[in-house]
Amino acid sequence: MVIRIALVQLKIAGAREKILKNAVDLIRIAKKEKFANVVVLPESFNIPYSEADFAANAEAIPSGETSKALSEAASHFGVHVVGGSFVERDRDGKLYNTCTVWGPDGALVAKHRKVHLCDTNIPEKLVVNETSVFTRGDSYTTFYVGETKIGLGICWDMRFPEFAAAYRADGCDLLIYPAVCDCYTGELHWELLARARAVDNQVFVAFCSPARDPHADLVAYGHSLVVDPWGKVIQKGTEFQEIVVADLILKTLPEARSQIPVLQQKRADLYELVKKK
Repeated sequence: MVIRIALVQLKIAGAREKILKNAVDLIRIAKKEKFANVVVLPESFNIPYSEADFAANAEAIPSGETSKALSEAASHFGVHVVGGSFVERDRDGKLYNTCTVWGPDGALVAKHRKVHLCDTNIPEKLVVNETSVFTRGDSYTTFYVGETKIGLGICWDMRFPEFAAAYRADGCDLLIYPAVCDCYTGELHWELLARARAVDNQVFVAFCSPARDPHADLVAYGHSLVVDPWGKVIQKGTEFQEIVVADLILKTLPEARSQIPVLQQKRADLYELVKKK
């Protein structure tokens, strides 16, 4: 089996209605012209990433405007849509950075609340304080495309190897991370992290970024990419709006795992991964 994944490196600027229309148009192109099975949007895809604007743009799931647009797009075009992330407001008023997944019938099949919130302070380069806005998610999130089990993370989740290893232990073959990574740490770590998560766990890994907007509060690195279980980058974008398409040749998984059987060689007498939830 082959999964064709399309990473929509979306330009995120202007009013939410305009951004949603652009996203739906690109989902259509990814399915109808690129023939993708799975279409992925970036983190904070429906508004520019700005801590000052998150609360005002929060929505309920699945009744909000963004959920409805994603559900209709998935159903109309008959494709799995990994809806990047947007700000969710729950019944208690808490805010979450949440990724929704919609099946080809338009049904909500998964919802991932960002587990690891990004607090960084790099002098003169980057200050982010997500814990001042969001509540942390507390669960793993998986869904299936055919027989392929897929694990979800959002941006900062990618920096935690234990989280990815827990997904692999749970049988995932593909990890998808919508993300907004800044240019400074993106140049240092973006590809490195994707390749590390892939080769450590012998899975496919996809990072989906927004297109770069030099006028944004947080300027995204771009360069959405897909990595195979050998740690090879099989497709990578530029910094501009585009659709990055890659074919995931699933037979690569048993080949890598049988030829380099590191997961069978772990020393449970010395160390062990404990999945608590």
